[in-house]
Amino acid sequence: MVLVMDFFISNKKLLGWISVLSVGAALIFAGTQTYPATGLFFNFFTIDFFAQFFRLLALTAVGLTILASFAFKKIPVSLHGEFYFLLLGFGVLLTVMGAATNLLMIFLAVESVSMTSYVLTGIQKFNKQSAEASLKYLLFGAVSSASMLFGMSLLFGATQSIDLLAIGSAFQSANSGMHAIGLVGLLFMLVGLGFKISIVPFHMWAPDVYQGAPTPVTALLTVAPKALGFAVIIRVLFYAFPHLASHWGNLLAVLSILTMTVGNIIAITQADIKRMLAYSSIAQAGYVLAGLAVPGVLGLRAVLIYLLAYLFTNLGAFFTVIAVERETDSNEVDAYDGLAQRNPFLALSMAVFLLSLAGIPPLAGFVGKVFIFMAVLKADAIVLAIAIALNSAVAAYYYFRIIRAMYLRTNKTVTPIQNPLSLQLTLITTFVFVLLIGIFPSHVIHLIEKALTQFPVF
Repeated sequence: MVLVMDFFISNKKLLGWISVLSVGAALIFAGTQTYPATGLFFNFFTIDFFAQFFRLLALTAVGLTILASFAFKKIPVSLHGEFYFLLLGFGVLLTVMGAATNLLMIFLAVESVSMTSYVLTGIQKFNKQSAEASLKYLLFGAVSSASMLFGMSLLFGATQSIDLLAIGSAFQSANSGMHAIGLVGLLFMLVGLGFKISIVPFHMWAPDVYQGAPTPVTALLTVAPKALGFAVIIRVLFYAFPHLASHWGNLLAVLSILTMTVGNIIAITQADIKRMLAYSSIAQAGYVLAGLAVPGVLGLRAVLIYLLAYLFTNLGAFFTVIAVERETDSNEVDAYDGLAQRNPFLALSMAVFLLSLAGIPPLAGFVGKVFIFMAVLKADAIVLAIAIALNSAVAAYYYFRIIRAMYLRTNKTVTPIQNPLSLQLTLITTFVFVLLIGIFPSHVIHLIEKALTQFPVF
């Protein structure tokens, strides 16, 4: 409807509001429905509480991104209709991705999300940096897709099935030779999915893409595809390879330590805030991976809690970047000097989001880190726990660097920074949820436990 109306409506912001209201209606519908675990389309995907949780997460991210994009000036007005259409389509594809329980549907959903991401990254057609980011994204994505598809072909060859639960049953009764093929297939799939969630050493594309993409797109790409990528990985690991948990658990622990360490260390040296937050998002993926590295209910619950907290925190940080960028036309850290004098609410919001990313109480990020840490300690993964603690301290350094610039440094320009209504709504929404999740975590924990009740492993 939005794509067709784009031909007839000259006020493109009206299309944006229609898109936001549509996503809001979908959110209300999704949040009020309860489903028995149901396989659809020959069991290619499953509608259950787990899929519903990620549908709510994806729709929230898309809706807030559309609303925040009203304040972003750098996308040509003639492309706004196509932009909203792509974002709405992105929400549909993410929903399918979160419910896929079949190798073919996983491949189609992941590739569709990837292709939409390439187009959204390069939506600023005449911006060289945006075009370069889109091309790099496409090239890295093609390699990762080929790797993932090769891993899937090995699994199908070994089990004669593309259904995840059927693959798991086949491997349960298989010999050691079959287990070796399954492990190799899993490794290739993890390489492909590792690119999608930007974990080390498959993270090379992320900083350039996140820096070159339009800021609202960057905000979306750092949370939604990453979260749904973890949803796919969880289904693959726990449906098809529970018998190899000791093997992939150790592998994910190593990748987790590498990811959080590399992301945090490189983030320290960044002068561009989008690039800094890009490396921060890589490090955040490392924390989430730590929850998966200790297979079990506690680890899974910690992963979902962290993803929900990260959604509102990271979106809020990037929405603040949009507000500063539209006034200063800069993403340098120096542009945040004296922000507390130019716009106290923006400075306070950014401080809260950065403190949440650092894991400071009583904010959402603290709750996420506590549950990850508890799951790791419960599994006696002491090295992993030490790595999380040390990396949290390193991350706090560059987050406080921005807070210091906002409150303790002065800026030659004292002109107040204005917040458009749409940006105010998104900032207030993310700000409130970061506080609510941190202060009243019991509601979130209840939601997460419900999301796992129909998970077949438990």
